[in-house]
Amino acid sequence: MKRKYETMLKEHFRHDTQMAFLAGPRQVGKTTSCRSFVSRHHYFNWDNDDDRQIIISGPAAVAEKIGAGETRTIVFDELHKYTNWKNFLKGFYDTYARDLFHVVVTGSSRLDLYRKGADSLMGRYFLYHMFPLSVAEVAHKGQTFEKIAPPKNINDEDFAALQRFGGFPEPYLKKTTRFYNRWKRTRLKLLFREDLRDISRVHEVGQVELLAEFIRQQSGQLVNYASLSRKIRASQDSIRRWISVLESLYYCFMVRPWTKNISRSLLKDPKIYLSDWSLVDDPGARHENLVACHLLKAVSWWEDQGFGEYGLHFLRTKDKREVDFLITENNTPWFLIEVKSSKNRPLSKQLEYFKTRIGAKHAFQIMMDADFEDTNCFDYSYPIRVSGRLFLSQLV
Repeated sequence: MKRKYETMLKEHFRHDTQMAFLAGPRQVGKTTSCRSFVSRHHYFNWDNDDDRQIIISGPAAVAEKIGAGETRTIVFDELHKYTNWKNFLKGFYDTYARDLFHVVVTGSSRLDLYRKGADSLMGRYFLYHMFPLSVAEVAHKGQTFEKIAPPKNINDEDFAALQRFGGFPEPYLKKTTRFYNRWKRTRLKLLFREDLRDISRVHEVGQVELLAEFIRQQSGQLVNYASLSRKIRASQDSIRRWISVLESLYYCFMVRPWTKNISRSLLKDPKIYLSDWSLVDDPGARHENLVACHLLKAVSWWEDQGFGEYGLHFLRTKDKREVDFLITENNTPWFLIEVKSSKNRPLSKQLEYFKTRIGAKHAFQIMMDADFEDTNCFDYSYPIRVSGRLFLSQLV
């Protein structure tokens, strides 16, 4: 199936000369999208021995391999595994690519490290993030690019498949339990045995796998570093470092509390979610994790597209008032989200409580089993209950 990221790459090179960096988890479809958005391209895969030798030989060797043909698009896949990849790209872009070629670089979240320190490629690239399929991408067939999409229903089969098999393209499209089980086992094995080795210096693979299992069981809960340290028999510093590595591999992600204008708020303890909600066993926790993934995808897309600065948070006070999620826009509260599996649950009083205190524009209680209603939920400025398939269809 065609993803919206293919159109995104076309638009990027229609308007910009910078390289396009596409970061995302293993098997999310990065290579397919990068090789599909144009009919002719040159493809270099670091995992291919022949391509690796050309890249190691330097920018001139790559330019010689490409030759003087009409193909202008070059894809470097998994280039981040090359220890000298930053200097290689800087030399290639400055010497050959700035005015001659469209360069796409794909890889794991290692590409995101540029944001955390000095960047030798500053001004030479734009970073984009690719995430699994979402309700909006399926319902709109990847054709909507607004910040808030118009409401559009997703059919029952597709909605059920997303919840059961997750948003990674292969298991979602197959829609069979046997294929999903084999795919899941293979992907996790590669994640821990290959990717963990390639991007980190972690040698305690068994302990990291055990940590990942505890994270899976505790999806949506506050991270208790002391408890995890005791269970895994490792220092809290090691637990923090390993969780950071798992985040860089797109196994999980943190959601941190919003503390401004909230008296007695939790100040530092984050919640943790899986990047693949299908791994969560408990139905209620899976629904919350699914919504968290959709919100993370939306926040990342809005920032990548230049709409502004966005944040994903939650709200919790020491007297146990809580709302699952808060989205901020340019450091200002925008909308609150409380996730419920059943449409029979009354509207949470905490939505009105927090909306009044932080000044959020919208507040939604999402009901995952409710039917679609053809209305724009962002038209309402007071707390409302809304079906999950409606709300999620208006994101990305």
